[in-house]
Amino acid sequence: MTTTTTAQEITITRLFNAPRELVWKVWTDPYHLQRWWGPHGFVNTDCAIQLQVGGVMRLNMHAPDGKVYPCQGTFREITAPERLVYDGDPTAEHACGAGLPPSATVTITFAEQGDQTLLTLHTRFAAAERLQAAAEAGFVIGWEATLEALVDYFISQNYQGDTP
Repeated sequence: MTTTTTAQEITITRLFNAPRELVWKVWTDPYHLQRWWGPHGFVNTDCAIQLQVGGVMRLNMHAPDGKVYPCQGTFREITAPERLVYDGDPTAEHACGAGLPPSATVTITFAEQGDQTLLTLHTRFAAAERLQAAAEAGFVIGWEATLEALVDYFISQNYQGDTP
C-alpha cells in the first residue's frame, strides 16, 4: 500500500489479489460494503447504494465506543467496473466523513493487473485546511485499516477469484 499527499489531495493505492469485477462488486453492493467498510472493530448499519449518477451511497459506521459516524456521498461518475467518483456530503460533521469527507471529491479506480486489481483511492479536498483536519482525524490511518478490512473480508468469504 502506498499513500501520497499534496496540499489538497491524498492518494492511497492497494493491490488486491482479486479480479477487478469482484473488487467492484464488493465496493458497489450494499450487502458486501457494510461488511467490510471502516477500520477493524467498527460495525456498519443502514447501508444503501443507488448506483447511478446523482444517486447516494450511505451507511452508518458504529465505533467500538458506540459513537456513530455517518458516511454519505453522491455519485458524480460511474464507469463500471473501472471508476467511481463521489462527492462527500457537504453537511457532514466529522472531518473524515467516515471515509467520504465533507465537500471532497473521492475518485476510486479499479485497474486490472492480471488476476489482481490495483485500487487507487484519490481524495481531493475543498481546501488545504480540510485535508489537514481530515488527516488529524485519522483519514489516512482509517482508510489503510479499511483496505486491510477488505482484504480480510475477501479471505473470510474465501473469495479466490470467484465472483460471489
